[in-house]
Amino acid sequence: MSTILPMSTEGQPPLRRISSLPGPRPWPLVGNLLQVRPLSVHRDIERWCQRYGSFFPVYFGRTEVLVVADHEAVAAILRDRPDGFRRPGVTARVSDEMGGLPGVFMAEGGDWRNQRRMVMQGFAPHAIKAYFPALVKVALRLQRRWDGAAQDGREIDLAADLKRYTVDIIAGLAFGTEVNTIDGGEDTIQRHLDDILPAVARRSIALFPYWRYVKLPQDRRLDRSVAAMASAVDELIVQARARMAADPARAARPGNLLEAMIAAADQPGSGVDDRSVAGNVSTMLLAGEDTTANTIAWLLYLLQRHPRAMQAAREEVLRHAPDPAAFSIGQMDALDYLDACIQEAMRLKPVAPFMPLEALRDTAVAGIEVKAGALVWCVLRHHTVSDSHFPRAAEFDPERWLPDAQGAVAADKKVGVPFGAGPRTCPGRYLALLEIKIAMAMVLARYDIAAVQTASGAEAGEIMGFVMSPENLVLRLQRRDLSSR
Repeated sequence: MSTILPMSTEGQPPLRRISSLPGPRPWPLVGNLLQVRPLSVHRDIERWCQRYGSFFPVYFGRTEVLVVADHEAVAAILRDRPDGFRRPGVTARVSDEMGGLPGVFMAEGGDWRNQRRMVMQGFAPHAIKAYFPALVKVALRLQRRWDGAAQDGREIDLAADLKRYTVDIIAGLAFGTEVNTIDGGEDTIQRHLDDILPAVARRSIALFPYWRYVKLPQDRRLDRSVAAMASAVDELIVQARARMAADPARAARPGNLLEAMIAAADQPGSGVDDRSVAGNVSTMLLAGEDTTANTIAWLLYLLQRHPRAMQAAREEVLRHAPDPAAFSIGQMDALDYLDACIQEAMRLKPVAPFMPLEALRDTAVAGIEVKAGALVWCVLRHHTVSDSHFPRAAEFDPERWLPDAQGAVAADKKVGVPFGAGPRTCPGRYLALLEIKIAMAMVLARYDIAAVQTASGAEAGEIMGFVMSPENLVLRLQRRDLSSR
């Protein structure tokens, strides 16, 4: 079994050095950087896993990185956060120099613990359940938009519309305001995040930080986006504080996540301030858009290619939740087969297929010496698509997540960690799963899916930006004959 151990060799077999492990041959100066493609770096590393196994070194320039693809070792590393591992310092430096604000996503140590307590108040299941009618309202708004597309026979830009759906939900939850991008409104913060997030990912693995010495047009545009987003977030906090000053009862019964975070920050000894609140506003937008929207897109894509699973999911929705206007929490909880479809989509197409981390102390991973400051690249999709852990792993088979007649579930939930593991498990996982279920139940109850495909009709490629997204999918829908229910 893979373990994380303190750096002590007494009574232990000798530790292996990272450099002693077989791996892809690095080039002088640049290491393996030119052997991976930024938009498919996850696939390039996964291919090396097939050749070199679950542990091997790669070099980003002169920086040595231990790739860890064994699920037990990955889980042990994730459980050792925030004390033993953190997000790479280079990512934090890139974020800081871009003017990034501290949020629970980037925070570490005691600062993370303080922020986690604040954020969890807004993401507790009872808080999300209270917000459920607003989730359904946004889904019905998307339904009206897609009704028009179905009636006119228009193709739907799937990524764009699903981002509108998730942005409208998180904006309402986080800020208590109706953005309504679905009906054509503009979300200024999200527009700027679309510039900022890819830049963080791109700069974090850059061979040379050119932007510190010369500004290209994209860097000047990025600077404008950072400034505009900071101004917009500050204004949201000012408005929320004004509402809370006018109605002091909001401190005890916050109306949205932003008010809950402000109330928590104002508690004596909270350890957080408005700067941390602002950072977490940005973090919630990040977590609330790309991850959930792309998971829904991948699920629609996979179901379209597996008609039996599509039909089984639709029959379950029609039994338990046939009318989107009347959706309830109880109905969503009853959709076990749809939940299994979601789990299977996240197994095959995780939007976060890897996680780079930095060791905070000398330690050992599966008998490999890892010094403080060393980088570890956790591959989250290696064993999840291996026949040794999931029989017929390449197949989309939701039933592997359902209990059999004896109550046993074939799928091992410990192998995949789509929401992370350990203390830093994603705080918004309950909201994300609920958003996915509502959107999918609406689609299955109301439409026949004529197509989910790329413009060329070829298989959808995996594009690695800040998260892994499908390549340019379009959706074509047909209204179902509801009278035949």
